[in-house]
Amino acid sequence: AGGPVGLLAFTVVLRTLNCFFVQTSFVPDEYWQSLEVAHRMVFKYPWHNYGYLTWEWTHGLRGYSYPLIFASIYKALQLLAMDDVKLLIWVPRLAQAVLAAFADVKLYSLVQHLENAETAKCVYFCQLCSWFTWYSCTRTLTNTMETLLTIFALSYYPIKGSKMGSSCKYLALVALAIIIRPTAVIPWIPLVLRHFLQEQRKVDLILHNYIPVGLVTVGTSLIIDRVFFGEWVLVQLNFLKFNVLQNLGTFYGSHPWHWYFTQGLPVILGTHLPFFVHGCVLAPKRYRIFLMAVIWTVLVYSMLSHKEFRFIYPVMPFCMVFCGYSLKHLKAWKKSAAICLFLSNLLPALYTGLIHQRGSLDVMSHIQQLCNDSYQSQASVFIMMPCHSTPFYSHVHCPLKMRFLQCPPDLTGNASYIDEADVFYSNPLGWLNKEFYNDTLLPSHLIFFSVLEQEISSFLTLRGYEKTATVFHTQVPQGRVGSHIYVYRKKQTEMDH
Repeated sequence: AGGPVGLLAFTVVLRTLNCFFVQTSFVPDEYWQSLEVAHRMVFKYPWHNYGYLTWEWTHGLRGYSYPLIFASIYKALQLLAMDDVKLLIWVPRLAQAVLAAFADVKLYSLVQHLENAETAKCVYFCQLCSWFTWYSCTRTLTNTMETLLTIFALSYYPIKGSKMGSSCKYLALVALAIIIRPTAVIPWIPLVLRHFLQEQRKVDLILHNYIPVGLVTVGTSLIIDRVFFGEWVLVQLNFLKFNVLQNLGTFYGSHPWHWYFTQGLPVILGTHLPFFVHGCVLAPKRYRIFLMAVIWTVLVYSMLSHKEFRFIYPVMPFCMVFCGYSLKHLKAWKKSAAICLFLSNLLPALYTGLIHQRGSLDVMSHIQQLCNDSYQSQASVFIMMPCHSTPFYSHVHCPLKMRFLQCPPDLTGNASYIDEADVFYSNPLGWLNKEFYNDTLLPSHLIFFSVLEQEISSFLTLRGYEKTATVFHTQVPQGRVGSHIYVYRKKQTEMDH
């Protein structure tokens, strides 16, 4: 590619392709912490108030700064009378893809600046090859934005030999990342600390950088949340209290302390792992702080019992610097190593992006079709799946009656608390008969995973439901998640009476 503009154009095209090659769902937060909130912010009219906020929002654990980005996209589409459901789904993802492309190029120019063009190309290649980055970088996840902002901040971080370093710029970007996702502070603790210790004019740094940047970002965040919550809320503090001090994240599952070392990091790095280790051995002393940031972040996250792959996604850019460094120094083997890296990441990228867990998005188009039907006002959908398995109104965009099994954690300290989804799964048939004791209460459409069909078949037959669609979901069904999703509809004749 000819020069920086050519490189950017190429990367934008590539990430746009990347965006369309990711058609699967990863985690509920992708929709429930961004698009669903944004959809409710924009399309919440007095006459059809549709939208749903999860418990984190009612308890002030999440801020509106991140959803506001997508709300502005939705508002623009609405004003242009282009708020078609396909655009509501894809435009936010495309915006994220373009931002990811800018971050890729920023990483390239940072390494080019610190090292040389050849090393920069190797780091850029490793970054584009990474299956996990391909899988995650175009998703509307706070973790994705946290990772992109980390790359932007890194490019202004004052490291030895850098002329691009700017305390104010990098601190502002770090602060923005923390506003979007408070855990973004973790990887930056060693970096900010090192910068502070090495800075001669410490008082200046505090007065001219820390204080103004802190006041502006916290102030802005407070005002945005004041507007949408209708009261003053310091979400970062609530988030910290919930996840760290009360450790209530365990409600969503817990893993052994070593999980990130034995599974988390090896899985997201994939075949980059040997390059990463090799790069860590080779890299010059001044990059030790990057390695420190990786180890420190993984250690801190290891202390929290609830663990997920995406939580350590923000350390990937640091890892890529080492991988690229390793690749450049493989002299004679460089070409074959690059081919190996590319091919070994191609399969997982395509498989996770196109096949694994695609049902929960595909089924939404079946629900969306009910919006165009003549009996939309009578139609109602009940999603009987582990909660938040699917997106909601952001992927339907019409005031259809929809409901799903709820699962908020108990914040009152009640030891015997069981959420609705767990109660349902402990006895699905009994629950359904009790809930819909009267035929007038029955939803017109039921949606559930194939594993549930056997258990509730008598209810379906008795109440006159017929299967209208089978949607593939995954080849590795686990527990309550089946290989397919079934759509059942109440027979038409009975709806007319």
